[in-house]
Amino acid sequence: MEGSHAHHDHSTMPSAVTDPHAGHTADNASGSGGHEGMMHMTFYFSYKHVQLLFAGLVINTPGEMVGACVGVFLLAAFYEGLKIGREVLLRRNQVNVRYNSMPVPGADGTVLMETHKTVGQRMLSLAHMFQTILHVIQVVVSYFLMLVFMTYNGYLCIAVAAGAGVGYFLFSWKKAVVVDITEHCH
Repeated sequence: MEGSHAHHDHSTMPSAVTDPHAGHTADNASGSGGHEGMMHMTFYFSYKHVQLLFAGLVINTPGEMVGACVGVFLLAAFYEGLKIGREVLLRRNQVNVRYNSMPVPGADGTVLMETHKTVGQRMLSLAHMFQTILHVIQVVVSYFLMLVFMTYNGYLCIAVAAGAGVGYFLFSWKKAVVVDITEHCH
């Protein structure tokens, strides 16, 4: 019977330890009393044992939390600027502009012409390649911000929201307003 079972060394396997203060179960592979691997499922305000995005990036002091909040704030503001910047670049690099008109029945039986502007660019162009790279960066940054928010750490969540708000305030005021071109026809 001894030869049929593989030998397992249980001394190096993580054990589950319940934290009596948080009511959560966490891995205790490092012998830290269950705090380091704990994943919060509710919002909390703490600066101890907060893992931020990567395994080696753990916040343990108030100064580290302030630094992380500043970094997250700037990342969220950058994200908003990136979104607006992509729109500005797209408008600058308009290659194909087409106007399509179609008759639309008016309220009093008259016929109105509704015109739509279609803007495009060539697929194999430097502008489109640059937009694609910026899009990938935008997606990655947005997922990083989502994962930061999903730490449920109140300080970091506030930094994400405040950064997004300030970024929107700083960058979107120049954003183009879409105007219905048939608005003047009554």
